[in-house]
Amino acid sequence: MTNQNTAQLEHVNMTVANPQRSADLMRDLFGWHIRWEGPSTLGGHTIHVGTEDQYLALYTNDSIEKSEPEFRKGEPLNHVAMTVNDLDEVEARVIAAGLKPFSHGDYDPGRRFYFFDWNGIEFEIVSYAEKG
Repeated sequence: MTNQNTAQLEHVNMTVANPQRSADLMRDLFGWHIRWEGPSTLGGHTIHVGTEDQYLALYTNDSIEKSEPEFRKGEPLNHVAMTVNDLDEVEARVIAAGLKPFSHGDYDPGRRFYFFDWNGIEFEIVSYAEKG
């Protein structure tokens, strides 16, 4: 039996210390745009950055901005994975942003690396493009 109601991920809402800095990184790495920006219903400020169909909601409030907390990896989110066509280009942009790629993998079905952003959020960058 086939499920006629297949879901598609619309967004992930993440707490960050500086949503503009995080949105700028996502725009630089992935060519995304800011879809919406404004006050959060819970107080604070949110920026939606992504494509027309999918995005990250980057949330902060005054207490988070002032404390710049270091969130612990895996509580509860382990990582966010993005697919790209040119892995080497995105890795160069990660390095240019002052972030450090690690755990490079080159195995079927694709190549990948990971990095932590300034908030301690781990991102996995994957390319399934044919290897040259």
